Amino acid sequence: MAVYKVITLIGTSPVSWEKAAESAVKEAQKSVRGLRIAEVKELDMQIEKGKPINYRAKIKVSFEFDSKKK
Repeated sequence: MAVYKVITLIGTSPVSWEKAAESAVKEAQKSVRGLRIAEVKELDMQIEKGKPINYRAKIKVSFEFDSKKK
């Protein structure tokens, strides 16, 4: 039996939504072990002078919750 925790992250990139989502996952991997699923929930972009300057991807990621006492 396993329990999973789900958290919401927002990644950004000046290149694309794909890179924004990728950056969120890469950053999360630095402090969260065992990422299992990443689901894109929302995409948006920051616009300046009529042009996109920053893409944002809101994602939910899940990982196994370790409840073992140490």
